[in-house]
Amino acid sequence: MIRARDVTLSVDSKVLVRDVAFDVEAGEIIAVLGRNGVGKTTLLRAIAGVRAPKSGSVTIGGRDMAKISPAQRARTVAHVAGDDLFLDRLTVRDVVSMGRYPHHEWWQWREEPRDRTSIDAALQAVHMQAFAERRFDTLSSGERQRIWLALALAQEARVLLLDEPTSHLDIGVAREILRLLRAQAREDRTVVCVLHDVNEAAEFADKILLLGSQRLLAFDVPERALTPALLQQAYGIDMECLRTEDGGFRVFPVSLR
Repeated sequence: MIRARDVTLSVDSKVLVRDVAFDVEAGEIIAVLGRNGVGKTTLLRAIAGVRAPKSGSVTIGGRDMAKISPAQRARTVAHVAGDDLFLDRLTVRDVVSMGRYPHHEWWQWREEPRDRTSIDAALQAVHMQAFAERRFDTLSSGERQRIWLALALAQEARVLLLDEPTSHLDIGVAREILRLLRAQAREDRTVVCVLHDVNEAAEFADKILLLGSQRLLAFDVPERALTPALLQQAYGIDMECLRTEDGGFRVFPVSLR
């Protein structure tokens, strides 16, 4: 579904990512990992089509995302950039309804039966139906993350791109958000998310996209992408990987003692 070919990304004159190539299939969850400033968010924006690559291309379903209209992109990709927008006085349902804008002409907005169905289904998917009439600015961080996800689902896009969906959340809420994303992948949606927690990625992602300095270090299943050697290149610290009894594994920094 997503195909990147020879993608080089830069901010001003600084190259962040050079000659990256990968394919993502429908129904997969991809976790993008790497140290701060390595280009994770910029790569997500390139996949969304809101930042054109310096060179190379990103296509979704065969269409170059940098060359289609914003409305077409919004019907193809739901890009959740993080909880950095304060929506004063809007209800939860108002926020989720924004996901329906791409399905209307810009001069013509009137909620139709299909919109109501999509909004209600999105709220149900994230278990927030009871909050529909609550003001968005009264929600907790975890509740707001659920609503951002509901907004994305209301777009009815097949690709979900999320930048740090578990940041600032306690472990229980973070795991619930990741379980919701897994449920969407089972519905044949493709999920690409930037994560900071390596162990979250190891447990929930089908594949890891591990970025290093200006290059792609790995794009593979967790047990092959999260090796001590590759993690050392990515983060500059020694780590060890331990297999768990249930067949998974965990990553830990090597003790400094």
